[in-house]
Amino acid sequence: MTWKRIYLKEALKDMKKLSGSEREQVIRVIKRVSTNPLPANEGGYGKPLGNKNGNDLTGLLKIKLKKAGIRIVYTLVRTEIKMIVVVVGVRADNEVYETAGKRMGKYGLNRRG
Repeated sequence: MTWKRIYLKEALKDMKKLSGSEREQVIRVIKRVSTNPLPANEGGYGKPLGNKNGNDLTGLLKIKLKKAGIRIVYTLVRTEIKMIVVVVGVRADNEVYETAGKRMGKYGLNRRG
C-alpha cells in the first residue's frame, strides 16, 4: 500500500532550489519510501529523529541521499495514511533540522506520528 504523499509548500520551494537531476532523484526516493515510510525499527525506510541541537524532532523521520548530500525530513499521519514531506535540503550542519522544527510548529503538526 502506498501512503498519500503531501508536501508542505515550503518543501516544494526547497525542491525547486535543487538541480533538475537532484529533484528527479528526490522525487523517485520519496515515491519509493511512500510504499513503506514507517520507521526502520518497524520495517520501513525512515530513520527516526530525536533531539538535534535543541530542536525536538521526535516523531519526525529522515531519509538521506548520501551521494547527493540531501536530507528529506517527513512525518506520518498514521490515521489517514499520509506521509507529509516537511523539508528537503542539502546537508549543511543542522540547518535542515532547524527548519523542520520551525515548520512543524508553524503547521501544528503532531510530532508523535
